[in-house]
Amino acid sequence: MKLKLTSLLLAAMMAALVGCGDKAATTASKPADAGGTVMDEPIKPINAPNVANPALVELGKQLYFDPRLSKSGFISCNSCHNLSMGGTDNLKTSIGHKWNQGPINAPTVLNSSLNLAQFWDGRAADLKEQAGGPIANPGEMGFTHELAVKTLETIPGYVAEFKQIFGTDKITINEVTKAIAAFEETLVTPNSPFDKWLKGDKNALTAQQVKGYELFKNSGCIGCHNGPAVGGNSFQKMGVVEPYKGDNSLEGRAGVTKKDVDRFNFKVPTLRNIELTYPYFHDGEAKTLAEAVEIMGQIQLGRKFTKEENGDIVSFLYSLTGDQPSFKLPQLPPSAPGTPSPQPFDPKPAKK
Repeated sequence: MKLKLTSLLLAAMMAALVGCGDKAATTASKPADAGGTVMDEPIKPINAPNVANPALVELGKQLYFDPRLSKSGFISCNSCHNLSMGGTDNLKTSIGHKWNQGPINAPTVLNSSLNLAQFWDGRAADLKEQAGGPIANPGEMGFTHELAVKTLETIPGYVAEFKQIFGTDKITINEVTKAIAAFEETLVTPNSPFDKWLKGDKNALTAQQVKGYELFKNSGCIGCHNGPAVGGNSFQKMGVVEPYKGDNSLEGRAGVTKKDVDRFNFKVPTLRNIELTYPYFHDGEAKTLAEAVEIMGQIQLGRKFTKEENGDIVSFLYSLTGDQPSFKLPQLPPSAPGTPSPQPFDPKPAKK
């Protein structure tokens, strides 16, 4: 009885949060009218990107795919945020420089421009700040900003592009991260079946998916997973009703704020394209969506979903997969004689 009351109180609190969030909407549900008005739901459709500077985006695309921004000359942004795999790597935790096992699951880059901050702990305020992090992280791309810039300055094609776009002969990490962020801002996924349903297409969802969405709302999941990204707009504690049991020692937001109240608070992940971005959670412990739904129901809501209820929610989550980014792969400018050669392996010791 106590657990049931806790669940009900939490659901009510979650519903209240939806009404208070700056990106959230009311939970009232009404169909679209003849003019195509979007349904009034706590989840909103994603819009296609509006590209203001195509040249800057193209430069950012090249840098995103260029492994020469890493010390080994082997790892690129796309290594951990693979745009052929839902913007992630589908690994429990990512592989970095010298095959270093990362401490945390790589969040998807898709729709990341809709997040209130970047990284699971929110240590980067925006995509531009985030873009510089992995380059200088010894466990990820293993470089420094200074050496990365020096490498780019040895590549004539990049020097010409940076001058054309930024009007300067000097390349800095500021321009590098600005370009990468501009490209990442285009990586949105509109036109999911759920978006079409929100816009009035009653046939876009199956009966099971509609049923799953109603359960998703009424159970309280919508309190954290709302807005266009279906998440990403708040930090929440992992383990509200029951403690989350995992082997990962990271403490989430507390690592940034140094406040004990933020222990195990993580940025709520987007549920857009969630069927593509397995495994789940900050530690990658949940292998399947069904497992993730079961665990979240228990530790966040104090609810044990039946097998049928779990299946209904998972079916709804599948409807959040939108159009994946589609573009021509960039042709990277060739290295010059002064460009450092790739060094993916440790140098062999000199023969005595």
